[in-house]
Amino acid sequence: MGRTIEIYDTTLRDGTQAENFNISVEDKIRIAQALDRLGIDFIEGGWPGANPVSVDYFQKIKGVSLKHAKVAAFGSTRHFRHKADKDPNLLALLDARTPVITIFGKSWDVHVRDALHIGLEDNLQIIEDSLAFLRPRVEHLFYDAEHFFDGFKDNPDYALATLGKAIDGGAETIILCDTNGGTLPQELPPIIDRVKQHLDGCSRKVRLGIHSHNDSETAVANSLLAVSLGIDQIQGTINGFGERCGNANLTSIIPAIVFKMGLACEVRKHIDRLYTTSRLVNELANLPNNRYQPYVGESAFAHKGGIHVSAVKRNPLTYEHIEPDKVGNIRRILISDQAGSANVLHKAKKWGLKLSPADPLLATITSELKELENQGYQYESAEASFELLMRRALGLQRNYFKFESWRVIIHKVDVERAPITEATIRLFVGGDEVHTASMGDGPVNALDCAMRKALTRFYPCLEEMVLTDYKVRVLSGEHGTEAKVRVLIESRDHTCSWSTVGVSVNILEASWQALVDSINYKLMKEDNRK
Repeated sequence: MGRTIEIYDTTLRDGTQAENFNISVEDKIRIAQALDRLGIDFIEGGWPGANPVSVDYFQKIKGVSLKHAKVAAFGSTRHFRHKADKDPNLLALLDARTPVITIFGKSWDVHVRDALHIGLEDNLQIIEDSLAFLRPRVEHLFYDAEHFFDGFKDNPDYALATLGKAIDGGAETIILCDTNGGTLPQELPPIIDRVKQHLDGCSRKVRLGIHSHNDSETAVANSLLAVSLGIDQIQGTINGFGERCGNANLTSIIPAIVFKMGLACEVRKHIDRLYTTSRLVNELANLPNNRYQPYVGESAFAHKGGIHVSAVKRNPLTYEHIEPDKVGNIRRILISDQAGSANVLHKAKKWGLKLSPADPLLATITSELKELENQGYQYESAEASFELLMRRALGLQRNYFKFESWRVIIHKVDVERAPITEATIRLFVGGDEVHTASMGDGPVNALDCAMRKALTRFYPCLEEMVLTDYKVRVLSGEHGTEAKVRVLIESRDHTCSWSTVGVSVNILEASWQALVDSINYKLMKEDNRK
């Protein structure tokens, strides 16, 4: 299988520098535990002393039992005015009491002169001093050569000299950082080859790592190329989160290492947890999942065109580069205006509906689907509505209630206060006429409340159903405020969640359609359980 690659995750430090990425100490602990279960080798927890969250994290992580991963504290070389044993940053790193310490130093002479305002020789001294002070006091000591590639291109001899001082100080792994993210893949081979030649003449043998940023959209490519050139440690983040355009995306790098390069790493044993780990990080950061993300995105193994679907059902290799379950993902057959009969048959089988290729209703359903999507309906993100559509076409959908009329009144009485909203609804359940009204926080909520009020005494299970998401999209802007809109509603109960859709030039009408589908789907689910 070849050599073993170390995976160093910096989501909890570099990842949190991403815009809108905010997590609590408890979230950081949960992510660390998930990374440990995944098989990550090193987890960079943050910069001790940089903020209260990092301080609290390093205190709490001491009480957490990790089976494989080792926690790293991150910081800089000593301040030029401080001796190593008196430097607050180095002392804070030791006080974190982690098995790993990673410190960074300047490799680019521009940074030494313009950021640190010290001489080039002074910078070499603080690199060696800092590492030498830490070396006997920590189990693993890593050195991040910040801005190495830019520094090498500007002054290669000086950039290499900084690496030599890091080795003299005791670093066991030297990580080459593309901090500005501007290096292209074709630049790496001659630079890494020169680095390896230089290190052959140093006092000790060390491992090499790569830390790439994604400002040129090459972080993953640079990381994988570096591995092919003999680098043994990859640093990155889950889902590629990081400052500016992000860091090297471990959810893309790890499967490539395991399945395409055939290299060993601890994550290989647990790589089927990659999808759930990716989703957990997004969820705790309160950020949307990137459905188009390779390997772990919802669309990574989604098939839409009828010809594709037909081929994938015969042999998934025709349109999939790996099996989705290897990374914990699933194959999805989408329902859309590009759908052929294979898509519809696949959904019918999934939902336990009897529909054969020779059934005339298959052509009817496919035709109705394409017509509705031409009107603006979207079933890729609203499969509950499509299942109801299929059941109605097959004569399997029960009519739980009959709609008669509804009305929404919005009364604005004070400029400084929110408007008062009331919805009135009239419907029949069996032979009973129901006429109810309800107040709400806006017209959609008022309609929802009125519907529940009317139906709950007949169907008590609706009490456990809640609306969790509501999205409106204008389908075309050429008609201004008369444009057609699509409403997507997500609902859930104690067992699962489902999505429904409505389309109209009237936003309340579209919302009503989606609400009705959502309630019908819930009632249909309850019937199927009986």
